[in-house]
Amino acid sequence: MLLVVEQFLNGLQFGLLLFLLAAGLTLVFGIMDFVNLAHGSLYMMGAYFTATFVAWTGSFVVGVLLALGATLLLGIVLEFVALRHLYGRDHLDHVLATFGLILFFNDAVRLIWGPAGLALPLPAWLTVPIQIMPGVFYPSYRLAIIVVSLLVAIFLYVMVMRTRLGMLIRAGASNREMIGALGINIKLLYTLVFGLAAALAGLAGLMQAPILTVQIGMGENILILAFVIIVIGGIGSIRGAFLAAIFVGMIDTLGRAFLPDLLRRVLSSATASTAAPALSSMLIYLVMAIVLVLRPEGLFPANRR
Repeated sequence: MLLVVEQFLNGLQFGLLLFLLAAGLTLVFGIMDFVNLAHGSLYMMGAYFTATFVAWTGSFVVGVLLALGATLLLGIVLEFVALRHLYGRDHLDHVLATFGLILFFNDAVRLIWGPAGLALPLPAWLTVPIQIMPGVFYPSYRLAIIVVSLLVAIFLYVMVMRTRLGMLIRAGASNREMIGALGINIKLLYTLVFGLAAALAGLAGLMQAPILTVQIGMGENILILAFVIIVIGGIGSIRGAFLAAIFVGMIDTLGRAFLPDLLRRVLSSATASTAAPALSSMLIYLVMAIVLVLRPEGLFPANRR
């Protein structure tokens, strides 16, 4: 029972981390109709910025705040300099251009920080286990990820559904030509949306950095899961991204935790340990395939929010 609770929290934490990445991706894809393969590179840059600023300032909190600002600024500059020239063009052009940006960022990181990975140590107050129920202790940093991610999800919901900026974002997703004709600066709106998406990707990267090594290409594999999430949840839907991310996080985490023991009943221990992670990943893509067949627009399309 205790193991189930712990793995459930691990799945929730991983799912919420995926939500931060997928939320920015679905904003850009759903509102700007732009396929941004370089979103994972912004995730990577958030981690590198944090490791650098924490080392410079000696403060984890200050380093995180500076890294968020740097990733936001990087996203704005990237949109202004390169990506806005691709709006209205074919998705293949988006894919080719942003794939080139992946190579650019990987080589830039290799040039600035070197090929070796970086470690991001946690402050002592984030390494103390917290008792969440009798006999169950959970790492305080993973709990912090859950809390921060939930707060960000609430912020995104309020911003998109209850503010003037959110009204413009939703209107832009429905009919960008009309809001442009009404005098709204659509270019500025797109820049703000892309900057917000970059900051969300950077936040996901910097929160994952203390758990995994900060390394070149760290955002590429997780970006695939982010695309799966927005397909399952519905392109442009924040609610869909939230629920799908938690679902995917649970499948991946619980599958990796409990499938090996189930498979050992019919397979050798070595084979079960190898097959379980692969089957967990296959389940995620199987769910995506089923959703595409039954509900091609996703479980929660943006126009039904």
